[in-house]
Amino acid sequence: MTQANQHVSSALFNAFKTHQPIEFISKSYSLNESEAYHTQDDLIKQLQSYEGSKVAGYKVSMTSAATQAIANTNEPAYGTILSSKVVKGGDTISLSKLFSPLLEPEILFKLTADLPKDADNLTILSNVKVAAGIEIPDARYIDWFPNFTLADLISDDTATGLIVVGKFVDPLDYDAFANIPLSLVKDGKEIATGLSNEVLGNPIESVKWLNNKLQSQDKQLKKDQIISSETFISPLTLEEGNYTASYGEVGSVDITVTN
Repeated sequence: MTQANQHVSSALFNAFKTHQPIEFISKSYSLNESEAYHTQDDLIKQLQSYEGSKVAGYKVSMTSAATQAIANTNEPAYGTILSSKVVKGGDTISLSKLFSPLLEPEILFKLTADLPKDADNLTILSNVKVAAGIEIPDARYIDWFPNFTLADLISDDTATGLIVVGKFVDPLDYDAFANIPLSLVKDGKEIATGLSNEVLGNPIESVKWLNNKLQSQDKQLKKDQIISSETFISPLTLEEGNYTASYGEVGSVDITVTN
């Protein structure tokens, strides 16, 4: 851990505590991808100590070429989901407790066993449950989307805000995972549709990428952890109202947003 890493993680942690967004850290520090992940790790440790939370899982971000281009990278990135950021479907959340949140409909996975290194499709499918989900990306930066660098994003826990979790059910087969339809409804009106093949062609590939990436950093996906696999559509600005995301056989989940 370098002094720059510590300065950045401390600045982001302070932003969390004070609820005051900061300038992009890339304006003051030049961190490579590895350094940014070390910064994220340090931030997570500070948040765990402050909140009494635990690591509940991981989220995958930037699975599309368009979002990767924003951050000048050629692969996704991951963030760490803390237990304090997990919300049950049907609950109510407040915009006043967030910074500048977005909304991303995505399916979630829950591990029924530790996932081994280089797990293939069958191994993944044999060790997960699946649920409808909504991710609420949120960053601690001023005017953050889509103006971040890769280091900005990863250091700030890859803009992990809240993860809304529906009911977990048995997984589909591999091919079916590539053809899950999305219908996103706000206050009774459909506002977006999508298909799961927008996520690396198949959300199982997102899980596979995450498992390999974590293994390369001496981490492991463990039993009962959840994985937010990435959005079916371009992010939307989160507003007041009731949202329902439906995913065919996987089910649906809703969340009410107040000011």
